[in-house]
Amino acid sequence: MRTPDDIVYIGVDDHAIDLFEGQYAVPNGMAYNSYVVLDDRIAVLDTVDARFTQAWLDNLRAALNGRSPDYLIVQHMEPDHSAGIRAFAQAYPQAVVAASAKAFAMMKNYYGMDFSDRRSVLTDASTLSLGRHTLSFLTAPMVHWPEVVMTYDALSGTLFSADAFGKFGALDREEPWAGEARRYYIGIVGKYGAQVQALLRKAAPLDIRTICPLHGPVLTPPLDAYLRLYQTWSSYAPEEKGVVIAYTSVYGHTAEAASCLAEALRARGCTAEVYDLARCDMHEAVAAAFRYDRLALATTTYNADVFPLFGAPVRAEFPAAHRRPDGKRLLGPDGGQGHVRDAGRLQAADLCGAGRHAVPRAERAGARADRRAGRSARAGRRSIARRPAPAAAPVQAAGPSPRKHAAHRPARFRRGFFLPSPALPFPWPPASAQAGVPAPAPARAAPG
Repeated sequence: MRTPDDIVYIGVDDHAIDLFEGQYAVPNGMAYNSYVVLDDRIAVLDTVDARFTQAWLDNLRAALNGRSPDYLIVQHMEPDHSAGIRAFAQAYPQAVVAASAKAFAMMKNYYGMDFSDRRSVLTDASTLSLGRHTLSFLTAPMVHWPEVVMTYDALSGTLFSADAFGKFGALDREEPWAGEARRYYIGIVGKYGAQVQALLRKAAPLDIRTICPLHGPVLTPPLDAYLRLYQTWSSYAPEEKGVVIAYTSVYGHTAEAASCLAEALRARGCTAEVYDLARCDMHEAVAAAFRYDRLALATTTYNADVFPLFGAPVRAEFPAAHRRPDGKRLLGPDGGQGHVRDAGRLQAADLCGAGRHAVPRAERAGARADRRAGRSARAGRRSIARRPAPAAAPVQAAGPSPRKHAAHRPARFRRGFFLPSPALPFPWPPASAQAGVPAPAPARAAPG
């Protein structure tokens, strides 16, 4: 871990974890980062997860080399960064705890202490002189918790960025930064694009030469690529041209369609990535949806709704990746099984619910028409239910009925569904009558 002079890394790696925050697969583990700024006075920035508190304290003692810290700066109160606060306070009772006002309220709730006798409340105007190093602070609410502050050291040009610019993966595993940083950002911070944009504007005047996040490696020059990606992700703009094809399939037919579409796109020189949402890592699929500029959705209708393993992630995750105001990033959606044509419209309605520009105008109009058709269908069923029972009539001779059953059905139910009614509880005319063969007259109940 390479840090500027006088800044010592004292974090830990976690290879026992399989799911970060209970949902993100981390095959290469996680890093919980913590730093010490050594000067005339010493500042410690953040602690680590509770399972590694003792290892972190050992690292801290080694970095202090017999000295005592003067400050503990708490930038972020998530337990994987704040669980060591109590142990630190007990080991170094003279140290001042510096954090935002919201963070102190959280400390009281989490750990039963708010350090009212030895605390410094941080704001955007706060500074902390350690000697040669002078620390200033940037409040960063909802990047990605409300109490977050970041710390800037003017001497070394180091921004201690809390969870921003972090990534999945332990530090002793080599891997490209962008892939796991994208998945980390989109899963954990991605909802708060406006807040990240505000932070980037606030930090723009600073001479930042090093970024020290709470997860992942220290970022060193050139920083342009990292900053450009954060600008892209937080503005919900695509990184590159390509198509993500996300689907679910019951009997394999939708999977075949997705495969055919991918082959056709690749044959035309277009990048295409295919994800079976019932089997893939959902967070990889969502990250890919942010990365590329087009998204194709294909699924089946299931119990008169969208297939469950498709509907949940699409409703929760994919709309955020395609909030472009031009409305040009969505391909599809697919219509689903042949006997019911609801899935495509329901997909469009779900995406419309996430934002006005989530789907093209034609699809939004189609979704509205589908809702109107649903209201008409319900009204038709209520009308049929209220219709009085017909008077008893003599047995009817064979032959076609003057009123065909399909004409009675609400428009939504004329194809693929059979809707009984009190007047005609069966389809008419039967196939035999249509073929010219006399059919037996339908039996009628005797008058009651």
